[in-house]
Amino acid sequence: MKKLCFLFLLSLILLSCARVGSPVGGAKDSIPPRVVGTNIDSSRVNVPRDIKELRIDFDEYITLKEINKHLIISPPLRKMTKILPSGMANKYLLIKWEDTLQANTTYNFNFGNAIVDNNEGNALQYYNFAFSTGDKIDDLYISGDLKSLISDKDQKSSEPNLVVGLYQDKDSVDYRQKPYYIAKADPDGYFELNYLSPGTYRILAFEDSNSNSVYDPGKEKVGFLKDKIVLDKNISGLKLNLYPSRKAQKYVEMKEIPGGILMTFEGNPQNVKVFSLNEKLQDYKVTHAPKSDSVTVWFDTKKQNVGIATSENLKFSYDDGVKQDTVSVFYRLNTKNEMALSNSKGNILPPNQDFVITSNYFIDNIQPEKWTLVSDSIQQDFTAQISEKNPFEVRIQSQFKEGKKYSLTVPKETVSSFYETIQKSYRFDFESDKTENYGTLVLTLENAPEQIFWLQLLSENGNVSYSKYGKEANLTFRSVKPGKYQIRILVDNNDNGIWDSADFLGGEFAEDVYIFEKNVEIRPLWEIREKWNLQPGAETTISADPASEIKPTIPVEQPKPSDENF
Repeated sequence: MKKLCFLFLLSLILLSCARVGSPVGGAKDSIPPRVVGTNIDSSRVNVPRDIKELRIDFDEYITLKEINKHLIISPPLRKMTKILPSGMANKYLLIKWEDTLQANTTYNFNFGNAIVDNNEGNALQYYNFAFSTGDKIDDLYISGDLKSLISDKDQKSSEPNLVVGLYQDKDSVDYRQKPYYIAKADPDGYFELNYLSPGTYRILAFEDSNSNSVYDPGKEKVGFLKDKIVLDKNISGLKLNLYPSRKAQKYVEMKEIPGGILMTFEGNPQNVKVFSLNEKLQDYKVTHAPKSDSVTVWFDTKKQNVGIATSENLKFSYDDGVKQDTVSVFYRLNTKNEMALSNSKGNILPPNQDFVITSNYFIDNIQPEKWTLVSDSIQQDFTAQISEKNPFEVRIQSQFKEGKKYSLTVPKETVSSFYETIQKSYRFDFESDKTENYGTLVLTLENAPEQIFWLQLLSENGNVSYSKYGKEANLTFRSVKPGKYQIRILVDNNDNGIWDSADFLGGEFAEDVYIFEKNVEIRPLWEIREKWNLQPGAETTISADPASEIKPTIPVEQPKPSDENF
């Protein structure tokens, strides 16, 4: 019996010693790991240049959480060979490299929140380890804040990876390499670049979406200063704004779409000339809106016997103002393709707005005299025209009365593209909504931009819900759906009809952006009045009154197609 008890106790002791994990019972551990030693002397100066590893010992077992995302080494080491722990926990952190360290240089290993204890996951927050190959550790710093003025709808679900880097100012600076100094910003945009040496630098902030510590033009947001930074003393409170970066102009691809072929470009070409290099394809139309990334080649496949029985290699030449080239695509007619109409904006029509129908083809001609608009079995007068801003839309205007139901009938062959027409009739049923379901926004701008601008109302999901383009300082948005909106101004500084993003390599800032300091809530039957002084530091005033006598007569201009890119 005693022998069995002894064996049982011995088994428990061995099991408890063999396992590294969370202790059972007792107060929850809330203390992060503590450094107890390193392989580098405590003075951390005159470190040999041929040292190939950094080892840091801790008072408890640790693991590394997203170390590749959090760890930033300045200046960067090019040839990393090992980082431990990896997988199993242990009581030390080990980093190995093959580089020979630079002379008289301070190296800073910023671990962010990657070092956590193995029991409760308590992070050793923003831990830095610095040492110098010279006789002193550089101690200058730059701190400040990053702010993204243009939201990215595609990245709302994840935390942006914002970094700030310094490049040494030389005759030729290679921005395709990692910055000489680099630091990760907090989620709120605050950043610190520490252990800096005196010198002249270029500063660059960017959203490092692929975590490679290198700025990717056209893919990542960017912020920078045009002037060099002469660093001879500490700098704090530096403000950097992040903007979408400008893509280099280039051809991307060509593919079959209903009605023809779609060519896509990057960089917003002003004008693209396209010519067919095919004997069979001689009759075609090319459409391209200035500064658009899409070019469409429309043609009658059946009439010209192109891609009917088998796939055919179609060749085209293009000139986008930057490059002339020849491209091709294997084309075969999709027999399911047809010109179609839809009511993409729903069957509830806000007061005093046009009813809009949309086509998947460029609309070249309509015959509204053959259409009918009926309410309560009575035909209504109306006018219809192809939208000047979007040739894929037709806008129908009438004296729509609140609360009334309408039915619009569009017979077949009354809406046409260049080589196609609708082959069936369409009926669109909708209802004109009541004013009491909407609110009004009256906005007065003080110190408004001298150039023309877009004033936009953004919904909570970041989409442009309402937009006006002009120079008016007194603006009224009627029939606004209830909800919370952000107000934004994009200035068309160069008057080219689009908002231009930032070009770091070309040294061009993005065009001006203003963000109203708080969201505005629109309520049914309320008229919200606001004053916005765009002069920095000016106060903003907001007032709201029930709009019991609102009589909207002016339809709100809908966003331009290009607004969706902002």
